[in-house]
Amino acid sequence: MGHHPSGRGSRSGQGLSQGEPPNAATDTIAAIATPPGQGGVGVIRISGPDIPRLMLPLLGQSLTPRFAHYRPFLTADGSRLDQGIALYFRAPHSYTGEDVLELHAHGNTVLLDMLLRRILECGVRLARPGEFTERAFLNGRMDLAQAEAVADLINSSSEQAVRSAGRSLQGDFSRQIDTLLQQLTHLRLYVESSIDFVDEEIDFLEQGGIARQLTALIHTLTSIRHAARQGCLLREGMSVVIAGCPNVGKSSLINRLSGRETAIVTDTAGTTRDPLREYIQIDGMPLHIIDTAGIRHSHDRVEQEGIRRAWTEIGQADRILWMMDIDNPASADDLTEPFPPHIPVTRLLNKIDRTGQPSALRTTEGGVEIALSVKTGEGLDLLRTHLKQVMGYQADAQGVYLARTRHLDALERTAHHLTAAQSHLTTRTTELLAEELRLAQNALAEITGSFTPEDLLDQIFSQFCIGK
Repeated sequence: MGHHPSGRGSRSGQGLSQGEPPNAATDTIAAIATPPGQGGVGVIRISGPDIPRLMLPLLGQSLTPRFAHYRPFLTADGSRLDQGIALYFRAPHSYTGEDVLELHAHGNTVLLDMLLRRILECGVRLARPGEFTERAFLNGRMDLAQAEAVADLINSSSEQAVRSAGRSLQGDFSRQIDTLLQQLTHLRLYVESSIDFVDEEIDFLEQGGIARQLTALIHTLTSIRHAARQGCLLREGMSVVIAGCPNVGKSSLINRLSGRETAIVTDTAGTTRDPLREYIQIDGMPLHIIDTAGIRHSHDRVEQEGIRRAWTEIGQADRILWMMDIDNPASADDLTEPFPPHIPVTRLLNKIDRTGQPSALRTTEGGVEIALSVKTGEGLDLLRTHLKQVMGYQADAQGVYLARTRHLDALERTAHHLTAAQSHLTTRTTELLAEELRLAQNALAEITGSFTPEDLLDQIFSQFCIGK
């Protein structure tokens, strides 16, 4: 499952949390792998080199690998604490790549705690959050992107997110990154050759078709970046800011979308001062909605501060819903300053109940425009469908994988270095071209973990739940 990240091995104490012994990465560890609370079954997972030694005192006998054994779970004096299924996976054919023992006991919280204490008494250490998956990564059972997909799969809140995380776990995202890395390696081969054999008559840059290959690589990277941005929205949610002049229905809209009276709605202009935030899901797609103060010229110092905060939220949004009355639409000249050019804007023409016009979604030169009535709810389904589409919603979710902010950052740095490499290729500054390709390869390799700083690994795996 996956490949062993090149250049990585046991961490041998590097990057471990403070207070851990130098051999913490090779200790035998244990944790409860099922959620807290009562249930039919509770699972305790143990991983490490001491598994064969633990079988006799815990189970009364050695186990055959990959067979389910119905055994008593024994206390220190040999009495029975519980009875259930024990499974033994011999290294390297296990989740972590080490010897793994799983005990499936009755799902009582007190009982599982007693059984875990019994295991720890045998010289086993309590696992850190994410340590099982971290060991799977270090032992080459999966790459870093696949390891992150484990946590994403656990935390997914919709069918589409589950399927997308599953594809990442199976290596779909990693294979695309690996293909780019191989192409970069091939490019570097020719570039480095042109430096090493500068006195030869062979033009390695021309012979290798470097310009053509580099252009194709940048094109492929652009497609992957687009898919990654959609996957990041699917995982982390899209931030949508509702903006507009006072009394156009912004607070009513956030109440409608959230399904509860989050914002105060009155006829008095300037009611909303601080940004109001709501987290909702549309068919499982996560959405962070932010209602802001009405934008207008004001001499009220409190309202001015609310408007300033509104512009701060607008500058951080993934999309802006610019709301206005359909019978008195605001123009760009009505704004105190222009919207950031890089943030897409959807125009909402509210209060069609006053004009008798039907709800509609139109694509204009300025972008998407939706006519609706927040009061009656007419046209809200058009808005919800539009928001799903801009987030990359697909009914079958084919070809979509989850991505993280750090993946986007690595892809952006890769694109930056490849663009710089193109300019150096044009000027035939071969040494700088070679350096930019090297930096691009390092940035891209951070995604799968073949080139990853130790502190980043600690940050990633500390966010996992204990027992995974």
